[in-house]
Amino acid sequence: MGKIAFVFPGQGAQSVGMAKDVYESIPSSRKVIDQADKILGFSLSSMMFEGPEQELKQTYNTQPALLTASVAYLEALREKGISPDYVAGHSLGEYSALVAADVMTPAEAVAVVRARGEFMEQAVPGGQGAMAAVLGADREALSGLCAGITSEGKPVELANINCPGQIVISGTAEGVAAASERVKEAGGKRAIPLEVSGPFHSSLMRSAAERLEVKLKEVKLAEPSVPVVANVTARPASDSGQIRSLLVEQVYSPVLWQDSVEWMIGEGVDVFVEIGPGSVLTGLIKKIDKNVKLVNINSLDSIRELEALG
Repeated sequence: MGKIAFVFPGQGAQSVGMAKDVYESIPSSRKVIDQADKILGFSLSSMMFEGPEQELKQTYNTQPALLTASVAYLEALREKGISPDYVAGHSLGEYSALVAADVMTPAEAVAVVRARGEFMEQAVPGGQGAMAAVLGADREALSGLCAGITSEGKPVELANINCPGQIVISGTAEGVAAASERVKEAGGKRAIPLEVSGPFHSSLMRSAAERLEVKLKEVKLAEPSVPVVANVTARPASDSGQIRSLLVEQVYSPVLWQDSVEWMIGEGVDVFVEIGPGSVLTGLIKKIDKNVKLVNINSLDSIRELEALG
């Protein structure tokens, strides 16, 4: 019998209307969302359900909203008695994974990611940072190209290693523009600018990481009930102390998503259940290994379908 991994999406997967169906029909999901409203002191739920999209897209709103939606779907799934052998999340999604592994409560996680979003938003003045998805490039060659441009005083780094042929770069607007123009030197086809408010997962985020470190000290992290495969190392974090330091590092380090998925497959995972809005991770995992079984839990209907599969 193969193993199951629960995986959780990061920023970019949000959509207006997310989790409304489980809110209306599953009490444990409703409780998570109501609790988030109470902790944050404003109606996150109405932003999730009705928008406006512009508001939902603000990093400090997206992060708690996406986490809350993912955890609401997770609660609905837990009621069915399905449990994972491993959990992992992409960037912000790592916090949803930590809730799934009982390291943080939903209440603790939503407060932390609201602050994380604010710190990331404030780390670099608007317009000075950028990110772009590079298609078809070789990882080592692209890393070398970015190092060269950085040494010319235009910082740009690898931010997300998503799947074969898709790497996101991050840094100053000049650095990302320079690397984007030269992706063919690294075997890349093209670079697509991303609509983000800052240069996430780059060393320009160190001030946000320092502030997050202070915030995380307020939270008592429990030991994980299932292994949490960390973005920074692509290996399970062994204890709550290591989880805390990796969450700080994660803000300015690359997300090793492809490596994380490959490691889990190597450990015998053959079913990946993506929990949360959209299906971004499902698409990436398909490109990493087309033989694994992929399940999307992003609606009430999808939970019913999973039940039907037994």
